[in-house]
Parts: sequence; C-alpha cells; structure tokens
Amino acid sequence: MTETVQNNPARKRYELEAEGHLAATYYELSDEVITFVHTEVPKELGGKGIGSKLVKGALDQVRAAGLKVVPQCPFVKAYIEKHAEYADLLK
Repeated sequence: MTETVQNNPARKRYELEAEGHLAATYYELSDEVITFVHTEVPKELGGKGIGSKLVKGALDQVRAAGLKVVPQCPFVKAYIEKHAEYADLLK
C-alpha cells in the first residue's frame, strides 16, 4: 500500500491508492485557481481516514504550486473548515 497522493492532470484528479482501491478528488483548473468538484472514496475504505489523507495531500500540493482553492465539493469544504491551516488557500 503506497498511500501517496498523486496528481493525475490527464484525468483532472488527485489520487490515493489504498488497500487495492483508488480514492480520488476531482478538480477543474483555471488560471491560478483550482476548484474541487467531487471526492470519491470507495466504500471499502470508508471510515479509515483515507478521504482526509487524500484531501490533505492534494491541498499540500496545491499550496506548493501557489494555487487558490474553490471548494465546491462538500467534503473538501468541510475539511478546510476543520483544518484552519488551509483557510489561507481559499479564493
């Protein structure tokens, strides 16, 4: 199990493989703004913190790239609300 968040620009998503399953958070990129539109965590991974690890990894990469965030996805929005250290990324 690698559990490393990777950006897949061809599919417009950040991915996290765990226990043979793939969790992903999808985005749209325009100028210097990334809009997270949907997050999917397979039911087999539910309740294991995989979604949070995925979003944290994605946001860390977004910060490194100097992008601003629009969290249309309710999961990403809730994560940022619970983790104030990412509030500065909001557009």
